[in-house]
Amino acid sequence: MRDFHQPGRSAVFAQSGMCATSHPLAAKVALDMLQQGGNAMDAAIAGAILLGICEPQMTGIGGDCFALVKPADSEEIFGLNGSGRAPAALSAEALRAQGHSAMPRAEAASVSVPGAIDAFCTMNARWGALDLATILAPTIHYAETGIPVAPRVAFDWERDGPRLQGVARSHYLHDGATPKVGTLFKAPGQAEVLRHIAKDGRDGFYAGPVAEDMVNSLRAAGGVHTLEDFAATACSDATPIRGTYKGTELVELPPNSHGATAILMANILSQFDLPALDPFGTSRAHIEAETAKLAYDTRNRIIADADHTTRLEHMMSMDTAKALADLIDPKRAMADPTPLADHVHRETIYITVVDANRMAVSLIYSIFDGFGSGIASDRYGILFQNRAAGFTLEAGHPNEAGGGKRPMHTIIPGMLRQNDKLVMPFGVMGGPYQPNGHARVLTNMVDYGLDPQAALDAPRSFYDPRYGLQVERGYAPKVHAELAEMGHKVVIPDAPIGGAQAIWIDPETGILQGASDPRKDGCALGY
Repeated sequence: MRDFHQPGRSAVFAQSGMCATSHPLAAKVALDMLQQGGNAMDAAIAGAILLGICEPQMTGIGGDCFALVKPADSEEIFGLNGSGRAPAALSAEALRAQGHSAMPRAEAASVSVPGAIDAFCTMNARWGALDLATILAPTIHYAETGIPVAPRVAFDWERDGPRLQGVARSHYLHDGATPKVGTLFKAPGQAEVLRHIAKDGRDGFYAGPVAEDMVNSLRAAGGVHTLEDFAATACSDATPIRGTYKGTELVELPPNSHGATAILMANILSQFDLPALDPFGTSRAHIEAETAKLAYDTRNRIIADADHTTRLEHMMSMDTAKALADLIDPKRAMADPTPLADHVHRETIYITVVDANRMAVSLIYSIFDGFGSGIASDRYGILFQNRAAGFTLEAGHPNEAGGGKRPMHTIIPGMLRQNDKLVMPFGVMGGPYQPNGHARVLTNMVDYGLDPQAALDAPRSFYDPRYGLQVERGYAPKVHAELAEMGHKVVIPDAPIGGAQAIWIDPETGILQGASDPRKDGCALGY
């Protein structure tokens, strides 16, 4: 139990239904769907779509999604890959010839075809109880009347606003300035798009005037996208992959998602006696950072489009985890994991909903970098993701950019199971941090006995090769100093590390316990 003298938030307990996500209005809309006779899928889609208006720097209909779904009448978990593909004419060779050594992040070449809308329509048809018009109605309302900008959203908008270019500036800035806390953000063009989708389903987005607006805007920005690329967009079923950490099963999605990275991290961490370490001390942060270095290096070698990933079994093998764990010095940071491991082998929203019949949805939805590519469609203001920046331009690499391929993706929904039953759909936002975040939440709960809310509240650290070892201010100053003495380049990040949402389904009572990360504006709501 938390110390009620200290700042913090309690978990939310309910029986009939629960939503946890990063904005209160989206959580409320999700619960409204449940109380109108919808199920967890209807609620998750309604809340997710609204988050594109609540948090446009994080997500939107120009992005991708992934989902894990447990139906009401089964403990089986289904996966859906709603990530889009590169346009057919994308060529790594052509980009190298233009002088690029890496994928550009803020050009039309970085825009893969948005896959989320096709996925939402597919999931609605397969698992939903309400029609699309009902599900989309709240977002249409708020897109037209406006949503007051929340504090964390304003913080991100100020930081990421300079990425906006061309017509996107008129759609997402107020007279050239970033909106302040409490000012209304409206997106009437997106309301019009959603009306097309409510009437015509996926064809309201991937064909007709909406598709024409997107393709014309991308080609004007130098893209090679065609109407045929949009018309061909289709989500895919994805059989979940699984790992077990001390009796708790971690369920993830296969490539092109990098969920296997979380499983590898958990496997490496299982080689260490974490319960003997201070949960918020130096040694645990160090071991986790070294584990992340090795797991992410493995990811970069292996994860790609599902049709091009050939060594997934090796990545998930416990023998691989043991060999990598042997490379970790408990007292000293490694400078570069790549040569050591040679012999062994961004922005997002997350929403989870559980309903009265215990259907559970774990859904993640993103445009990648803050404001994605920074490019928006002229007429409707659809902000395009820059997921193609997840490709590499290294010739012959399984993740080399190419027409019709899906890039390696950083967004991953998660679920935990115990004794063959789902106990917690959850997700951790934060671009590349996500697998590390999954492992962190898992070990917080399994090794240190933290309840879901405490597991999300706990301080975080993350090794990112671009910056060093990012350590939140929630750690004691001596931890920062001791990590530096061990050879880590310690930095305090400008923004908190990620965000997370979770719903614990008590295996004995069935009571729902919602947890929502205080690093975001959101909450868990139940009834």
